[in-house]
Amino acid sequence: MNEMVQNPPPTAGARATRQRAAREAAATPGADRVRVNDPDRTMANILQVATAEFADKGLAGARIDEIAALTSTSKRMIYYYFGSKEGLYVAVLEDAYRRIRRIESELHLEDLAPEQALRTLVGFTVDYQLANPDFIRLVMNENMHRGEYITQSTTIQELNIPVIHAVRDVYQRGVAAGVFRPDVDPVDLHMSISALCFFNVANRHTFGAIFKRSLDTPAATAQRRESIIEMIVRFLRP
Repeated sequence: MNEMVQNPPPTAGARATRQRAAREAAATPGADRVRVNDPDRTMANILQVATAEFADKGLAGARIDEIAALTSTSKRMIYYYFGSKEGLYVAVLEDAYRRIRRIESELHLEDLAPEQALRTLVGFTVDYQLANPDFIRLVMNENMHRGEYITQSTTIQELNIPVIHAVRDVYQRGVAAGVFRPDVDPVDLHMSISALCFFNVANRHTFGAIFKRSLDTPAATAQRRESIIEMIVRFLRP
């Protein structure tokens, strides 16, 4: 129960996925023309490859030379767009949070009954983090930096405001309907959801090895998903 959270090593499948993403970003037809005429596309390609590099190797281990090579750009261009290696790293963090928050905003929780809205939000969080282990690795790496770079970004602070508003709205509607107890802080609730979903990805390799359980099978994944949803729902019941 007190197992230390560890950074999961990249699997062969994860490495292949990163390499494929890099090839797709670098081998875009007309890449030279894109670099000249489509800076947004160029920046998106750099962010795609840099996300994999920083997630895999951390800020210290990632190399701008490698990112430039994999995107068929240059160090000079990367520095032009992002200022520095640290600037690119912060941009990667911002992009990672922007993606998850954008999809959360499309769940339309306000159209669902409170308990169903909560189940939908928790289920989405489980699914998204399982499908995006690089997001988990980026967050773990930034925690190793004690949040030094994430605190430099007002964008990340602003991106996370809507999710707290969404959690608060679902919770308060549930309290008003009598299906949730009235003594829970929405930020604490968000943290509890994140903690269960985060551990489910961050520690699956070490936990599975220690307790001799295969956690990656469809059956195990579905069972754990349902358990996390039920824990949160039952935690809020009166």
